[in-house]
Amino acid sequence: MDYIDYYKVLEIKKDASADEIKKAYRKLARKYHPDLNPNNEEANKKFQQINEANEVLSDTEKRKKYDQYGQNWQNADQFNSQRQRSQGGGFGGGFSGGGFGGSDFSDFFSSMFGGGGSRSSSRSPFKGQDFTTELNLNLLDAYTTHKQTLSVNGKQVRINIPAGVENGQKIKLPGYGAPGPNNGPAGDLFITFNIAEHPKFKRKGNDIYLQENVDLYKAILGGEKIVETLNGKVKLNIPAGTQPDTTLRLKGKGFPVYKKESHFGDLYIKWHIKLPTNLNAEQKELFEKLSKL
Repeated sequence: MDYIDYYKVLEIKKDASADEIKKAYRKLARKYHPDLNPNNEEANKKFQQINEANEVLSDTEKRKKYDQYGQNWQNADQFNSQRQRSQGGGFGGGFSGGGFGGSDFSDFFSSMFGGGGSRSSSRSPFKGQDFTTELNLNLLDAYTTHKQTLSVNGKQVRINIPAGVENGQKIKLPGYGAPGPNNGPAGDLFITFNIAEHPKFKRKGNDIYLQENVDLYKAILGGEKIVETLNGKVKLNIPAGTQPDTTLRLKGKGFPVYKKESHFGDLYIKWHIKLPTNLNAEQKELFEKLSKL
C-alpha cells in the first residue's frame, strides 16, 4: 500500500496550525460532501480522504506519530513493539480509536493507526452550497429603490434593490442558498448587477455626464434651454457668447449614493454648438456681412 500525504490531501503546509487544519478541512469537506455531490463516486472518495486526513492531523498524538515516521511508516509498529517491551508494556502501540471498522479508512491508515476512528466528522453539520446569479438592470432601474422577484433554484425570491447600485456590484443574501447537510445552516445567495449603458446619460461613479446641442444663434445671443435629467426637466440659462464644449455643473442632480438617502452626485452638461447647414443665399449674405464687420 502507498504512503498518503495527508497535508497534500487537505492542501495545507506541514507547519499548519490547528486552526488552519480545521479551516481547510471544513472548506474541502463542504465542497465534496456526499449530500452536495449525489451519485458522484469521485467526490465521495475525495470526501473519505479528507475525513481521514483530518482524523490524523487534528489529533495531536496521531499527527506526531505521522510526522515522526512519514515515508518510513512501515517501521512504526516494530519501533513501538520494542518500546513497549522496554517499558514493560506501558505503551499501547497503535492508535485504536474504537469507533468503527476500517471500511471508511484506507489500508495505510488502518496499518499505521489500527483502523479505528470516529465517524462524527461525516455527520457534522455543514453550511449549504452558495448560489450565484446575475440581475440585469437599466440605468433608470438603478436610479430608484425598487423591488424585484428572482427565480433561484426553483424558488421565488423577492429582493429590495437600493438606489445607486453600480455595474458589477455584488450583494449577499444570507440563508438563500442550498440547505445545509446534517442540519447545517443554509448557504448564501450572491447577486451580481449588470447595468446597461444609457444612450444619453453616462455614469461615472455617482456623477452623470451628458451632451446637449445649442444652436449657433442662441450660443451667440444667449437664451434658455429645457434639459431632461434623470429626475425631471430643468430650464437652464445659456449666457451670450457661450463657447463650444462649455461644461455646466448642476450640483445634486446626478446619481443617488448607494445606501445614503438624500445624497446625490452631480450632473455635468457639455454644450455642443450646432452650426447651421443648408444656408440659403440671403443667410449666406448676412454671414458674409458679419464676417466683414
